Amino acid sequence: MTRPHAPRPTDAELAILRVLWERGPSTVRQVHDVLGRERPAAYTTALKLLQIMAEKGLVDRDERDRTHVYRARLSEEQTQRQLVRDLLDRAFGGSATKLVMQALAARRASADELREIRRMIDGARADGRPSDDERRPSGTFRGDQADRKEGRHERD
Repeated sequence: MTRPHAPRPTDAELAILRVLWERGPSTVRQVHDVLGRERPAAYTTALKLLQIMAEKGLVDRDERDRTHVYRARLSEEQTQRQLVRDLLDRAFGGSATKLVMQALAARRASADELREIRRMIDGARADGRPSDDERRPSGTFRGDQADRKEGRHERD
């Protein structure tokens, strides 16, 4: 199965995509009204951005009616994964460990979020996929119980 590929959306395009993910297929007016609650902008700005997004393949435009209806081409999850893959490769050299460590250092995770992260880690190990610990050369951060038993600090 090939991954859906679309260009990386700008911040303004992501704001529009969030509206489409939340509302579902929407007209320019509907998108403009939602965006206008946070940051006032001209209707034509929303229109132009949606037209550009359609050209880039970020949204699909239904032109059957007089008022065009736009919908996100990819789901929120697909877009987030694409953005994370890009960030992972560009900023972290492909290291999921580095990405997670920086994410947790940048913003404190709630107890519920930490439980969900633990559940996902346990699920990934149960899938038979090798963990970072198993792929990483010795002497680098592993972040597992062995490091704690050996008296190494997590960031050594």
